[in-house]
Amino acid sequence: MSLIYQIKNYEIDNEDSSKTKVGFYVSDKQGNKLAVDRSVTTGNKSKEEIVKEASELAKDSIDKWQSEYEVVGKVWDPNTNSIK
Repeated sequence: MSLIYQIKNYEIDNEDSSKTKVGFYVSDKQGNKLAVDRSVTTGNKSKEEIVKEASELAKDSIDKWQSEYEVVGKVWDPNTNSIK
């Protein structure tokens, strides 16, 4: 299932000024949405590196969220005991 990651915020982390907080709105093709934030140590990293690292840190949460919708909207066939 293809996902779209929209950056919803990119800011200095209020709890640790050495980090940048990056937030994403993640949506799938069915219109399901997830908001997720991750903080990354800023250092000398580019914005692209920070966003990439934040998305990697959020991957487990995003994968879990995505799996919750894996069968939603599909058809259960009790005759064959299969999801179509």
